[in-house]
Amino acid sequence: MASVNYPMLRARQVLLYALTAALAGLLFGFDVAVISGAEQAIQHEWGLSPTVHGMVLSAALWGTVAGALAGAWPTDRLGRKPTLIGIAAAYVVASLGSALAPDPWSFTAFRALGGLAIGVSSIAAPAYITEIAPSHKRGRLVALYQFNIVAGILIAYFSNWVIAALAHPQSWRLMLGIQSLPSLGLLLATLLIPESPAWTRGSRGGHDLGTGWADFLRLPLRRPAGLAVTIALFNQLSGINAVIYFAPRIFAEAGLSGQAALLASVGIGVVNLFATGLAVLLIDRAGRRVLMLIGSVGYCLSLGALSLAFAAGRGDLVSPAVFCFIIAHAIGQGAVIWVFIAEIFPTRARARGQTLGCGMHWVMAALVTAVLPPALAAFPPAWIFGCFAAMMLGQFAWVLTVMPETRGDTTVTMA
Repeated sequence: MASVNYPMLRARQVLLYALTAALAGLLFGFDVAVISGAEQAIQHEWGLSPTVHGMVLSAALWGTVAGALAGAWPTDRLGRKPTLIGIAAAYVVASLGSALAPDPWSFTAFRALGGLAIGVSSIAAPAYITEIAPSHKRGRLVALYQFNIVAGILIAYFSNWVIAALAHPQSWRLMLGIQSLPSLGLLLATLLIPESPAWTRGSRGGHDLGTGWADFLRLPLRRPAGLAVTIALFNQLSGINAVIYFAPRIFAEAGLSGQAALLASVGIGVVNLFATGLAVLLIDRAGRRVLMLIGSVGYCLSLGALSLAFAAGRGDLVSPAVFCFIIAHAIGQGAVIWVFIAEIFPTRARARGQTLGCGMHWVMAALVTAVLPPALAAFPPAWIFGCFAAMMLGQFAWVLTVMPETRGDTTVTMA
């Protein structure tokens, strides 16, 4: 690797390189949301039974779990930059392969590849940005990853809406294939960014390869490992995936018509984007704990209101409660989780430490997604959202008594 003057590089170009890495989040969000416009056509195309259809659609999510659990290996062994390049290449192949798939089994394989890229990106991109960012800007720069996820979801919804207007029986293939264009852009951009200076120093000294999994059971890594797992656990116990994935169904349960339910779901994406933008501006000013406390209170109030609205049969109050919930998530957990998990570990243990947190996040996401449909069939929505509210009381107590503040910690990129 050519010699690089990292102090000069950080002063002039750190924002550009952070934005480049954060684009992995844009494709993350796009890949997750784009399937919503294509899934019914896919089922019709191959005459899939409900069971097989569910298996095909869940392939990306389980690929994400695998990527999150295995992502530490390339991030540590190959480097942050080569891993980001690989992620971009995987997105290109996955999007084109999904669009051109001749049968459901090859389609499933390509969707799983896209999910694998998502899982690895949730480790590599925050790690890279954390290590190139100055401490006083680290929070907002890493939070750009989350902002791009939300933006990608909105872009996918808009893209699906435009392509659906073509009313062509194969338009679902274009919905999936168009993702190859921004994926190719990310691939070209990642070829131009430098490697993380912290990883470069570590690879020359060898210390980043000396952390084993057993080290996370011992001090000093045991505490940050516990913090990473706990914040990821609470993230999914908030019910965020239940709301995002099943928003139309929740609104329909509240009595909204099909079109009104879909429109309200799009509104969720818009509110999420603006609230996430606000959190990006606040995270380095207010700090991580303050945003988490605000988000926790907002969770408890909005989920409690949502539970009461269902219990009282007040469908008119469901939408306002859901929008307040989305705002609470965007300002709290949504903005903080990737920043916090990336910066509580020293460089030598960062990728593997993130694997613990990200792995917990995606395993819980998969479980919540799998459990919610039968739960909605077996229990009243008031009970389900009441349980989520109780879990968030636990998060509030944890943030108040256990979670440390990491804003401005100058040891993060040097340890």
